[in-house]
Amino acid sequence: MDACLTVEREVDKVLGKFQVVQNYSERETDYMLQNLQEIREKLLRCSSNSEDEIGARHKSMLRDLMKKVKDSTMKISSDHKELHSSVSKVGKAIDKNFYSDLSSMSEDSTIDVPEKMKLINEVICEHFLRHGMLDIADALIKDAHLDIENEKKEPFIEINRILSALKERNLQPALQWTFMHRERLEAQRSSLEFKLHRLQFIELLKQGPENQREALLYSRNFAPFAERHEQELQILMGSLLFVRQGLENSPYVHLLDQVSWLEIGDIFTRDACSLLGLSIDSPLSVSLNAGCAAIPALHNIKHVMQQRQCTGVWCSNDELPIEIDLGNEYRYHSLFACPILRQQSTESNPAMRLACGHAISRDSLNKLSNGNKIKCPYCPIESNPSHAKQLYF
Repeated sequence: MDACLTVEREVDKVLGKFQVVQNYSERETDYMLQNLQEIREKLLRCSSNSEDEIGARHKSMLRDLMKKVKDSTMKISSDHKELHSSVSKVGKAIDKNFYSDLSSMSEDSTIDVPEKMKLINEVICEHFLRHGMLDIADALIKDAHLDIENEKKEPFIEINRILSALKERNLQPALQWTFMHRERLEAQRSSLEFKLHRLQFIELLKQGPENQREALLYSRNFAPFAERHEQELQILMGSLLFVRQGLENSPYVHLLDQVSWLEIGDIFTRDACSLLGLSIDSPLSVSLNAGCAAIPALHNIKHVMQQRQCTGVWCSNDELPIEIDLGNEYRYHSLFACPILRQQSTESNPAMRLACGHAISRDSLNKLSNGNKIKCPYCPIESNPSHAKQLYF
């Protein structure tokens, strides 16, 4: 964040100088054009027989104007040269505060396998489908020879179609979708359908007294939600009393807040993805954001290892040399760290439960085993290593 602020300050300086040069150039250009126009008009008014009088009267004026044009041009040129140095400072600030060489923090061997490249292409393709970029997704499927059937595309196409309609304040596609999936939405305690009906009801109220009866009839759609949204329904019904004077002049003016339209798209995306077993954010965006957040810590530890000539510390493809906390938003499942070896469990080194109930990693189990006995490092109970059971998180 500090790096971004530093670069932003340099950019603001350049933009400020650009504005100063632009204002000066426009002002001086307008002034010189005005003077030239005045001289031209005076010359046209002069008689063609008084050439000597024309020269004597305007020669000094033209000479002064030419000098002014020359001085202004040199000043603008000088200011333009100074802008080059200011722009170059922005580039230097970017180079100083951001890392351009990330090759030392990546392992090409993790993606040069055809199977892994296929997975990466599928993740990129899903990202395009999520954002409605169907043409780009189809081109990637063709070029990368991906086997993605139309059945996998249809949910994304439908979600984007409904989101586009919501941006145009058309609630009907979303209402039809929620009606078709009502039972599953109710099972996950979703309030999406109620919020859609609420928006539609408010839109009817905004149309004035002539649609008051239609709004009252539409309120029958709230019947399935009476128990869960009793207080909100009371507010909506109370707003009917102020339709004639206008909701904007009533205690229910908050119903007209446009934030509800901004939120409904996010609510629909969250519930639709949950219904389809998808994450709210695409795996590609999550990976990129997590990687960008981790880069400073990885860069610092790499720099320290190079200075201290620590070789062989960062050689594992499935484990980082330090722990990086990206926050709760990037925690999707539980992790087990072996209390003995201080290593996170992997598929090849899973967590193992001893007969006493304590858990250690499989590598620790093998190292602590003495024949057909193992003593728990946390309690005095001994057991047979073969009795240890693998734990699944």
